[in-house]
Amino acid sequence: MGFKIEGLKKIYMRGKTLVPVLRGLDLEIASGEFIAVAGPSGSGKSTMLAILGGLDQPSAGRVLWNDHDLASFNDEQLAVWRREGVGFIFQTFNLITPLSATANVELPMLLCGQPKASRRERALNLLAKVGLAERAAHQPNELSGGEQQRVAIARALANDPPILLADEPTGNLDSESGRQILKLLQSLHQEGRTIILVTHDAEAASYAQRIIHLKDGRFMQL
Repeated sequence: MGFKIEGLKKIYMRGKTLVPVLRGLDLEIASGEFIAVAGPSGSGKSTMLAILGGLDQPSAGRVLWNDHDLASFNDEQLAVWRREGVGFIFQTFNLITPLSATANVELPMLLCGQPKASRRERALNLLAKVGLAERAAHQPNELSGGEQQRVAIARALANDPPILLADEPTGNLDSESGRQILKLLQSLHQEGRTIILVTHDAEAASYAQRIIHLKDGRFMQL
């Protein structure tokens, strides 16, 4: 079980011009696998990740998770998928500046209606898990880039999703901070999570079990 991608296409309109971004992708990703989708900027990596996460819809083809077709989900089911099925990790962290690290991690749990005490306890536990127990009260602008990304990973884990989708998570980090983030992703994979990392960095991709190469919207054989 896991992801099954069949004939996945995405076409955007720019003015009156059709711009194909994904050109018929076929791929299977086993549950609990850690894969990297590697390729240059503009290859379609982020678009593919957005579709897997339910943030965008394909123009053709389909995406199945454990035999459930994401295209068949209604709005409520898609919201649950985005909130509980997947955790998103972005290159730009996407933290809310006025909030502390703890409050940022609490947000997904707040959306699920978890009581304040339990979500605060879990947020603090998750920050400890990513090595930031002593920085829990700090705001994002008081943290380094690597620390901000650790907060973002803790937030992605808030509702204990089985899948983590990481979009260039080391793109804004120095080499050492990037390696620490990638090792953290490896440890989360060892807990049984499915991790899909998109990157243009060959070193980052090497941390995955399997590397898929994407160029001009097509998978490439190297």
